[in-house]
Amino acid sequence: MTQSLVKWPMRVEAFAAKKLLGFFKRLGPVKASNLGGRFCRTAGPLLPVSKTADRNLQIALPHLTRLQRRAIVKGVWENLGRTVGELPHLANLQENTPSGPGFEVQGADYLRDQVEQGGPVLFLSGHIGNWEMLPPAVARHGAPFASFYRAAANPLIDAMIRRLRDDAMAPTPMPLFAKGARGAREALSYVAKGGRLGMLVDQKMNDGVEATFFGLPAMTAPALAAMALKYRCTVIPGHVERLGPARLRIIVEPPLILPQTGNKQQDMARLVQMVNDQLEVWIRQKPESWLWLHKRWPKSFYKSDQ
Repeated sequence: MTQSLVKWPMRVEAFAAKKLLGFFKRLGPVKASNLGGRFCRTAGPLLPVSKTADRNLQIALPHLTRLQRRAIVKGVWENLGRTVGELPHLANLQENTPSGPGFEVQGADYLRDQVEQGGPVLFLSGHIGNWEMLPPAVARHGAPFASFYRAAANPLIDAMIRRLRDDAMAPTPMPLFAKGARGAREALSYVAKGGRLGMLVDQKMNDGVEATFFGLPAMTAPALAAMALKYRCTVIPGHVERLGPARLRIIVEPPLILPQTGNKQQDMARLVQMVNDQLEVWIRQKPESWLWLHKRWPKSFYKSDQ
């Protein structure tokens, strides 16, 4: 969609977003993170989607009390608000600062080993902490990776977000593959040629494969497992832990040991389950750090919300 075809409501929306991002930029990383977090922590729980988050917590963590669930939902919104507030500052965050804004990488040896080894690699993660910091942090250790990308509905806002992400990845901007059949084909070709690809694999895919998540049936995207098994890619799990306002820890873990039973269907099922199990471990450690706002389990689990 060219700018001349963008309708005026989208232009107004984009103008407001530009001003907000500019305001966050002028505030500095700590104040922007705090302001975004406070605002979303207050306003977010009032939105209807928060009922979905509460239901998800009832489904996945039934031992929690109502007050505990409410606190987690507030934390989810606070983390999301901080993530937005920090977005204009990702390019300027420095590694291993003694205090204040910045980031650190735990498990950097696994990145160095992969760079030395070469070949295709899949980075496995989810919408945890400030997930936007994972690509630039890994890139600064010599292992930049391409990503899948869901475009914003407003093309003007989409362009702003892409610029911020490119700035954070400078001087090594990487491809962004649009979600969908075409993007999947392009990503597959990229990996086949030895590329590195990051994938956030924590959302429901209705036409995926059935696995379990928190011990319950959950349709799961099979793309990461399919690519890993087809090309025997290294699969490196990693996620972002929030330590404070604009202060983040990127945790890189040892590569997964890929199943190799000789039965392709069995190997696929095992690897998909390994992925879900890894995500579950991270989420249980700090439930408020995950984006509980989408319906991850079968529709029948949400009938009481309708």
